[in-house]
Amino acid sequence: MRNSVLLGAILCFIAAVSWGAMFPVAHAAFKHIDPFYFTIIRYGAVTIILVALLLWKEGRKAFQFEGKGLYLWFFGTMAFTVYNLLIFWGEDLLGESGVMVASIMESLMPMISIVIVWMIFKDRPHLFTLICVLVSFIGAMLVITKGDLKAFIGATDHFIPSMLILIAVVGWVIYTMGGNEFKGWSALRYSTLSCLLGTITAAIVTVGATLVGYVPVPTADGIKAVGPHLLFMIIFPGVIALLGWNIGVSLLSPLNALLFINFVPVTTLSISIFQGNDVTTFDLLGTVLIIVSLLSNNIYVRMSQKKESVQQVQTI
Repeated sequence: MRNSVLLGAILCFIAAVSWGAMFPVAHAAFKHIDPFYFTIIRYGAVTIILVALLLWKEGRKAFQFEGKGLYLWFFGTMAFTVYNLLIFWGEDLLGESGVMVASIMESLMPMISIVIVWMIFKDRPHLFTLICVLVSFIGAMLVITKGDLKAFIGATDHFIPSMLILIAVVGWVIYTMGGNEFKGWSALRYSTLSCLLGTITAAIVTVGATLVGYVPVPTADGIKAVGPHLLFMIIFPGVIALLGWNIGVSLLSPLNALLFINFVPVTTLSISIFQGNDVTTFDLLGTVLIIVSLLSNNIYVRMSQKKESVQQVQTI
């Protein structure tokens, strides 16, 4: 039991740090290649690796959709088209500031999931949780607006890319919640088939954007220049983080795993400081507010669950 908990913690930590590091790495790569092609080359390779792993691990039967093909395509599109294309597109449009904005938005996933569950399933969260959600969004707005909300709203070159990143993050939250529709499937099977269908959709969108002249086809020199960036993105935020997170959640429980999301903005912030990029007071304050709200809500939920379990025992 203790070994499985330790393994889950290590996997979730590696996944969160990998996600935090991918934004600075991607930003450097976008100087040589468009984010659309960067994404489909990256996830094209990830798909091939996952397909090979699934074939070796579970055999050909694992590739049967079992009547869930439409669901797989939808959730795969949310993750590997909506999330992956829009988050890097938005980051690239924002420039250097997009690195922290994308990371902060990613760290909001637990809070966004609470809001989605409330809106769709009418499951109203506790007042304390709502306060934590509000604090986390205030933290995000500090990072995104740099403390100047009026100028941010009036500047479409900042507002629209930020909305693209927000939509992207919502897409990944929907994908994560979609895993409940595939009970009995391994994390590898769900990850592989959804990645396959979602990446095909992303490729179609990229080809369409190329044909209308919005996205330039990368040159051989450009692809060669981002080789190290792609290698990192394929191995760590791609294969290891995708599988590691899903396995880690199953070993730790979603509540425990969500604590590791705190390492996403911390990693991005640390790398940005190391690279000598401009890190403002608003970046630091916003990051602290989000981490505090995540930790506070996690502790509150734990205490509430413990209290409920004690009451049930006393009732029995």
